[in-house]
Amino acid sequence: MKNIFFAFLGILLFSNGAFAQLKAVKYTDGNEKLNGLSIAPKKGSKTKPGILILPAWKGIDTHSKQSAEKLSIMGYYAFVADIYGEGNYPTTTKEAEKQASFYKNNVADYQRRIQLALDQLVKSGANPDNIVVIGYCFGGTGVLESARAGMKFEGAVSFHGGLGRDYAKINNVISTKILVLHGADDTYVPKAEVTAFQQEMRDTKADWEMIYYANSVHAFTDPDAGNDNSKGAAYNAQAAKRSWERMSSFLKEVLK
Repeated sequence: MKNIFFAFLGILLFSNGAFAQLKAVKYTDGNEKLNGLSIAPKKGSKTKPGILILPAWKGIDTHSKQSAEKLSIMGYYAFVADIYGEGNYPTTTKEAEKQASFYKNNVADYQRRIQLALDQLVKSGANPDNIVVIGYCFGGTGVLESARAGMKFEGAVSFHGGLGRDYAKINNVISTKILVLHGADDTYVPKAEVTAFQQEMRDTKADWEMIYYANSVHAFTDPDAGNDNSKGAAYNAQAAKRSWERMSSFLKEVLK
């Protein structure tokens, strides 16, 4: 059963015409064409806070679009990044795994695509000194890789994202604030990876927080993930609501 909170928000989004406000943005990485989505805040502010959204492994989806729309209602500029590029959008789980694996194994390429999307968020009107990056699953991995690269933003929020990194590389000091929202029963992220991530946060002197959500597995914020935890990825309405609320308070804390 869908949570009342999200049902109400869905009605609000449609009634306010927020879907129509999502704007397609074409940009490039060399010769590759990228297609992101931009949306301006319902009510602007002098500080012009912005949120970059990194989608899950199938690329820009309904979930990432809805997140952008909700953030615009909350007063933020939002941009949904296109990581894969035109002609490379996966239509199956197998294709998504292949595409995501490439960027996980070629982190510099992933980071470059994220930086290009950050540039587009700024071009849309967001203040470059007042930005947070959020990501889901594969996008959550990208959020952490952005912080590791020392990209310029105030905070990073990973929803049920991968936590691993290239351990051959030396840890850098992480200056941005980190919030990790994690399913307590997420089997996609091994315990050893969780332990290594937490040690990394200590070693890099990061300002970090990690919250676990009970009875939650991978993709717990995505209504399209189904409701069968035994499959490893499933929606959990309570965890989705609580994690969004925690992210919202984090945004108020780190953004001007």
